[in-house]
Amino acid sequence: MTRDHIDYDVLIIGAGPAGLAAAIRLRQLASEGGADISVCVLEKGAEVGAHILSGAIVDPVALNELLPDWRERVAPLNTQVSDDSVQWLTARRALRAPGFALPPLLDNRGLYVGSLGELCRWLAGQAEALGVDLYPGYAAASPCFDAQGALTGVLTGDMGRRACGTPGERFAAGIEIRARYTLVAEGAGGSITRELESHYGLRDGVGESHHALGIKEVWRVPAAQHRTGSVAHFMGWPLAGHAGGGGFLYQYGADQVAVGLVTHLGYRNPQLSPFDEFQRFKTHPHIAAVLRGGERIAYGARAINEGGLQSLPALGFPGACCWAARRVC
Repeated sequence: MTRDHIDYDVLIIGAGPAGLAAAIRLRQLASEGGADISVCVLEKGAEVGAHILSGAIVDPVALNELLPDWRERVAPLNTQVSDDSVQWLTARRALRAPGFALPPLLDNRGLYVGSLGELCRWLAGQAEALGVDLYPGYAAASPCFDAQGALTGVLTGDMGRRACGTPGERFAAGIEIRARYTLVAEGAGGSITRELESHYGLRDGVGESHHALGIKEVWRVPAAQHRTGSVAHFMGWPLAGHAGGGGFLYQYGADQVAVGLVTHLGYRNPQLSPFDEFQRFKTHPHIAAVLRGGERIAYGARAINEGGLQSLPALGFPGACCWAARRVC
């Protein structure tokens, strides 16, 4: 099959925060050095941010270094954390842990809470303004290698195939995107990442990687019960004794609430349903009081890496590296 191809200096797979930040920094360095480095970012979602589901607390330290004037550029970080708590849930009560008993890492006061998807869309605009080519809606279907075994780019997925796999009337073959260097920033368990790990043996001698399933909803609630800047993390019910994990409730903007439950994928009961546990979580009196009378406006789920440093594979290999492909929690 004859395929069209496009050549770039650097190809980045994944338009998440890591991929977009890398694209911006590459173009900044090229501008500072008087070079012309062509950069392309592939994003499998229909738009940038479509698959960014985290209810986000953002420490702006990296953003301060990347784009020091991000406030003047009207980045969508407007709500600072004003109330931060860790709470243990029983079936009916919420017990707040005293602040002095928590490590400094869990103190989010002064950080920002908001939508990571909106932040990625804003970062995409900054990247495009610097000359980065963004291709949302194009998934990296398979890697390409040269005769020496180095990664030379990827093939995007074919479009217009029938259900049986044969080309339909509107069939369009995927494009080969070639690059001198590739950054793989797919996130947890990306398909290209798994193939590259197997091809190069990147996980040989590395500890087992652990994952969790995060389910999140965004609600618009009545102003009377909304406490903008309030951030709470929950342990215990409904997962206590059944699976590891916990919930969160972030309030930001004028009336928006991000509520979610993270379930570690190490539970032994095959009948446990993370989705059903999340529905139970929302019925807790402490959670229901915030959501009462509100409207759910968005929802989604995604895998989360939880393996830690000991489960990181080798990140560099011929022609590429995995840039935040295995996030450390």
